[in-house]
Amino acid sequence: MPSYDEPEEGDLVVATVKQVKNFGVVVTLDEYPDREGFIHIAEVASGWVKYIRDHVREGQKVVCKVMGSDDRRKFKSIDLSLKAVNEHQKREKIQQWKGEQKARKLLELVAEQTGQSLDSAMEEYGYRLIQEFGSLYQAFEACAIREMALSEAGFSGKWTAPFLTIARDNITPPYVEISGIMEMSSSNPAGLDDIKRSLTEADRQGNEEEEVRLDILYIGAPKYRMMLTAPNYKIAEDVLKEAAQAAVDSMESLGGTARFIRKA
Repeated sequence: MPSYDEPEEGDLVVATVKQVKNFGVVVTLDEYPDREGFIHIAEVASGWVKYIRDHVREGQKVVCKVMGSDDRRKFKSIDLSLKAVNEHQKREKIQQWKGEQKARKLLELVAEQTGQSLDSAMEEYGYRLIQEFGSLYQAFEACAIREMALSEAGFSGKWTAPFLTIARDNITPPYVEISGIMEMSSSNPAGLDDIKRSLTEADRQGNEEEEVRLDILYIGAPKYRMMLTAPNYKIAEDVLKEAAQAAVDSMESLGGTARFIRKA
């Protein structure tokens, strides 16, 4: 997980090769401003390394594992290893790093829309988002998936609306979740059965397709929360609207009343 403090032993870090020497490699740590690390020649590759430049070159992006730090040197150095990182770990780390780069650019857009600098946005809510969701990208992704992600995590403020909009417009999540409130009432003696029947109609309509799922939760009379999961927002909105309309039509045909409120 990208941090803005210090890498810990065992962490994977993205680095840029600054200088290649005969006995090792000096790198700058992309995720930790003004920090450098050192890869001893013995940690560059498995086996004997005859020519170190056959493995690394200046300006190259590399993924390293943090082995520790050496306080005995004039400037505290972070000891790194290239050979301790396999290809799967490398691909995952690079993908994660690219996600964080994108997330910081998106946060800049949020900050611009709220009249802030990126630094002030980080201080006000950025670091708390990292703490809550694990990373900035995961915070944006959570909001792209679930429109109530910020409020459920206890976040509020004028920045939340643009944050949600920018997340939704720029992040392609594996699925999305939206919801609304259905209010239903009936004066008929069998009113409760009518409500159940109407909600069953909504459930049938909302779960017709394999790629979507509708869950209906009882909040408290006369309210029910309808939560729909789908591959994208267009499908989610269309199916939720159809399911809600099915419930309203059924309830009204039975002499009751129903109203659907599509509100995040």
